[in-house]
Amino acid sequence: MKRIYFDHSATTPIDPEVLRVMLAYLKNDFGNASSLHSFGQAARAGVEAAREEVAKFLSCDPKEIIFTSGATESNNLAILGFVRRARALDPKRKIHVITSAIEHPAVFEVFRELKKEEVEVTYLPVTKSGLVRVGDVKKTIRPETVLVSIMYVNNEIGTIQPIREIGELIKKINASRGKQEKIHFHTDAVQAANFCDCRVDFLGVDMLSLSAHKIYGPKGTGILFLREGTPIYPIIFGGHQERGIRSGTENVAGIVGLGKAVELLNQKAKVKSQNLKIKKLRDKLMREILKKIPDAIFSGDPEKRIPGNASFCFKNVEGESILLMLDMEGIAVSTGSACSSGSLEPSHVLSAMGISPIVSHGSLRVTLGKNNTEEEMRRLLKVFPGIVERLRKMSPIKN
Repeated sequence: MKRIYFDHSATTPIDPEVLRVMLAYLKNDFGNASSLHSFGQAARAGVEAAREEVAKFLSCDPKEIIFTSGATESNNLAILGFVRRARALDPKRKIHVITSAIEHPAVFEVFRELKKEEVEVTYLPVTKSGLVRVGDVKKTIRPETVLVSIMYVNNEIGTIQPIREIGELIKKINASRGKQEKIHFHTDAVQAANFCDCRVDFLGVDMLSLSAHKIYGPKGTGILFLREGTPIYPIIFGGHQERGIRSGTENVAGIVGLGKAVELLNQKAKVKSQNLKIKKLRDKLMREILKKIPDAIFSGDPEKRIPGNASFCFKNVEGESILLMLDMEGIAVSTGSACSSGSLEPSHVLSAMGISPIVSHGSLRVTLGKNNTEEEMRRLLKVFPGIVERLRKMSPIKN
């Protein structure tokens, strides 16, 4: 039985071209990029070529790219590093930060830690379709606000947040502040990179996080875009790497793989064609599921969402049970964020959208990638309705 993968928001398979370039740095150019000899300089050249490629994708200066171990570290560095520096300048000052109620745990938990440090945090509500309102951002900003962090695309429901509009709002507010400290703007763009415009000036962001394993690159590598002049403290100490902002020997093969994955994203025409194919498959899935399965609820905004994401809630059935039965058929999907799949708590994203816990436990996320086919979609649609029907017959839950 051929296995089928529909969980690309959790991780993507490494592209063969990415693997090919990585192998060269694992087998031959294996030197430490900080070493002065030829082995080290060959590794350094690979790192800097990747930095140039990422800068091209984001339309920024290469020196504004900081390599990390992934987006979780990038988010921690951006938020903790920025806020702790602000606090260090004046330990008695009031500090206020803003985020949304539907952030990935890699951001949500960072703000929870900041609350322990007596930083005031505002969690913005979202609409029933999972969108942040720009007006809510405007109403929440006050004189002591120093940071806004809103994710570009939600990892569970695929909604695209109005990042550019929020960036324009913050720019206007900063212009009116005069000599007062400006508000800085961070976005977790992990789920956006394959589908959305990530040019940092277009978005108006000061910091932006990406992860290689969401764009057909390797796990364990990511970046933080840090706009020149953005004040930040490191959160890892011990070396001079990445301009002293992120210490630690560079993961050269991973960084080179990230660079190649981004190079493939920079092939705009090809990516656009791939995304049109993905959207066609996703739209077919959404239509057929809602037509064939009673009490299936589509979650998220039907238009303002990335092409690869289809998320549902199914009444009177557990999403985890659907996942396991699909897995027995050789089909991989998800019940939500892979980073919180060990939790028995209802999704904080769906709760913020007003979906009851009993319904949200029936959530399922199907996320498509560039290699999925029409034949794979037909197979999913063939077995999916029957699985839900069988589980509902066994379920004691009736709502």
